[in-house]
Amino acid sequence: MVTAIWKCDCIGKEYTNLPVFKLRDSGVRRRYSDFEWLRNELERDSKIVVPPLPGKALKRQLPFRGDDGIFEEDFIEERRKGLEQFINKVAGHPLAQNEKCLHMFLQEPVIDKNYVPGKIRTN
Repeated sequence: MVTAIWKCDCIGKEYTNLPVFKLRDSGVRRRYSDFEWLRNELERDSKIVVPPLPGKALKRQLPFRGDDGIFEEDFIEERRKGLEQFINKVAGHPLAQNEKCLHMFLQEPVIDKNYVPGKIRTN
């Protein structure tokens, strides 16, 4: 699994060689809140210990800071690496690979947050 996220909380491109995923290549736009949603879904519906996400960056959004805050390149790169590690750990976990929420997160252009949780059948 290889992940590239061009802007830390907006855009992602995933490539996978894991046979459980129906698409080898998929490009999706994801915000940090989408990663939070995925983590919450996996915690609720799967039997795995879900890895943590990189921090939320609340302090970087304060108006009196003398830098670019969440738009600073070093911060963006640090968060991108953290999100990449998160998704690679999750997608590489055998129990998580069959979760509908993970497939939707990686392969669907829009996340249907009203989906029915469950497993993906692999034949």
